[in-house]
Amino acid sequence: QLSDQQKMSESPLSQFREVYSPPALHPSNKTLLKGGKWKDVDITQEKRRSFLHYFCKKYNSRKKLQTHLVHLVSRIYVEDRHKVLYCEVPKAGCSNWKRVLMVLNGLATSAHNISHHDVHYGKHLRKLDSYDLKGIHTRLNTYTKTIFVRDPMERLVSAFRDKFEHPNSYYHPVFGKAIIKKYRHNANEEALKTGSGVTFKEFIQYLLDSHRPVGMDIHWEQVSKLCYPCLINYDFIGKFETLEEDANYFLQLVGAPAELKFPKFKDRHSSDERTSAEVVRQYLKELSEKERQLTYDFYYLDYLMFNYTSP
Repeated sequence: QLSDQQKMSESPLSQFREVYSPPALHPSNKTLLKGGKWKDVDITQEKRRSFLHYFCKKYNSRKKLQTHLVHLVSRIYVEDRHKVLYCEVPKAGCSNWKRVLMVLNGLATSAHNISHHDVHYGKHLRKLDSYDLKGIHTRLNTYTKTIFVRDPMERLVSAFRDKFEHPNSYYHPVFGKAIIKKYRHNANEEALKTGSGVTFKEFIQYLLDSHRPVGMDIHWEQVSKLCYPCLINYDFIGKFETLEEDANYFLQLVGAPAELKFPKFKDRHSSDERTSAEVVRQYLKELSEKERQLTYDFYYLDYLMFNYTSP
């Protein structure tokens, strides 16, 4: 469908010169700042955007990354009514963000009434790569682009707990079986059959293995490879650590209905303790010093881009 346009297009990265260069904020209602309530959040935003912009300029990853435009935008969700592009980072509030996008799009009246299944498998929201090249370019250049990120180690441990410490009909048979088979010596028949009971250490061995028995997954893929923050100039950078404040400010900036607030509820396993720095510390104890260092190295770019403190 896109091949003719792709043949006519220049090299993939030349398409991004307009998108990348100016760190100017796209349409948003800055009159809100007069009341002073959001002033601190706005100052933080400017610092985050400037930090990322200058990091990308210094790192100059544009030269090192040869990826086609359609792939670069494959994780970005589109909300046309309020002209919002949201790049999905799993384990950083993405389920509730999709709920909010569905409400903004008129597909639901309240974020609280949308099930986890509808959010992730209902196919109610369009992704940017489903448009033709002109549609992609137009939206990239005129819509307000946002990304919400999280401390890389917290995101990693949260993903492990969610996918491997609870029953899961996909991650246990697909990832669990392959991980146990390769990294557990003398694994019993039950473990090999079900793929349940993967330890954090085994999971990290898989993550760091250049010859993984099963591919990467978006839940632990680096943000730098999910959302390409040095190629797409995001207008708003939210953080999981300040999720509600950032999200509610962003909703006002894009002209969302005043009554729409970002949901506070935990999407799944609500009785579990949230993955905090202390919880992460307990998991990292299971690893050797070398494994901890290599895991940090794996997420090194994410730490740098979003100015997270190394653990």
